Amino acid sequence: MIYILFLLVTMILTLGAQGYINSMYNKTKKISLNRNISGRDVARIILDENGLKNVKVVEVEGTLTDHYDPRNKTVSLSKDIYHNTSVASCSVAAHECGHAIQDKEGYSFLRFRNSIIPVVNLASRAGYFIIMISLLSSLTRLLWLGILMELIILLFQVITLPVEFNASNRALKQLITLNLVTKKEHTSCKKMLTAAALTYVAAVATAILEILRLVMIANRDRS
Repeated sequence: MIYILFLLVTMILTLGAQGYINSMYNKTKKISLNRNISGRDVARIILDENGLKNVKVVEVEGTLTDHYDPRNKTVSLSKDIYHNTSVASCSVAAHECGHAIQDKEGYSFLRFRNSIIPVVNLASRAGYFIIMISLLSSLTRLLWLGILMELIILLFQVITLPVEFNASNRALKQLITLNLVTKKEHTSCKKMLTAAALTYVAAVATAILEILRLVMIANRDRS
């Protein structure tokens, strides 16, 4: 029964956080900016003003697939964010530029997170299969290996929290400093970015619950 409860709480956290960010995104994308500038324009202005003319701004497919790639110095914005002149577009574009500024300044948490990505990718791919095999075959020692993989992923998610919050703080500061938004729009931008940050908090909480569930199973099988 306790295992089912853990799974239910995990689902509620994940779906709740995703529902909240989608709701806030749908709400803020209907609010047009007073300056009538697109997400692409916002990104370009912030990057140029911070000495990052070498960073490209490109359009990518999908919804909220926006990201910054430090390897090729590119801010990728999804179609709606790239073209629209809304609070949502402005917020997301500014946030990704926050990551570019972090990269330029050598922000320690970003550097550490990027350095462990290969290990995390391996843990993510192998961990699922290890856990499934251990549960099906009742191999407790193998399950502990799977738990170790999950701990590596959790470490990555924990390190991601300060990276994302810092990028949002930088974004909000840039929007005001460069007069890209009004005070009222700035408040809406903050709500949008806070909603996005909560998805990362939910991911950490979900990972912790999953690890606790697996530890309980491992201890049960050992007894």
